[in-house]
Amino acid sequence: MLYYDSMTLRSQHEKPVYVRLREAIADAILSGRYSDGDPLPSVRALATEEAANPLTVAKAYQGLQNDGLVSVKRGVGLFVAPGARARLRSSERSQFLSEEWPAIRERMKCLGIDASELIEREKT
Repeated sequence: MLYYDSMTLRSQHEKPVYVRLREAIADAILSGRYSDGDPLPSVRALATEEAANPLTVAKAYQGLQNDGLVSVKRGVGLFVAPGARARLRSSERSQFLSEEWPAIRERMKCLGIDASELIEREKT
């Protein structure tokens, strides 16, 4: 499985399967499971592994290709594009800081949690 060996595409989610597949592959690239230039599973292999429709997998791969994260070598397969991890890290970081962090900061404020408390906790 792609996402830390615990991804379940068949479970109930509000996101379409192809979006979840794209996110799982992007997470695998971001985490280093797939490095720049590494081959990705074929459409059929991934569809079988995730019990997904091959057209759904192809749609997920097409989205990654449109984003410049994967490239196709005709007759060979799909590969992680050069610089994909760096681009993903940059975009995920921006998204975290603009969308996720404000809500986390507000929650910390409501709970009376200071950042220094979290840093100390991490050290132990």
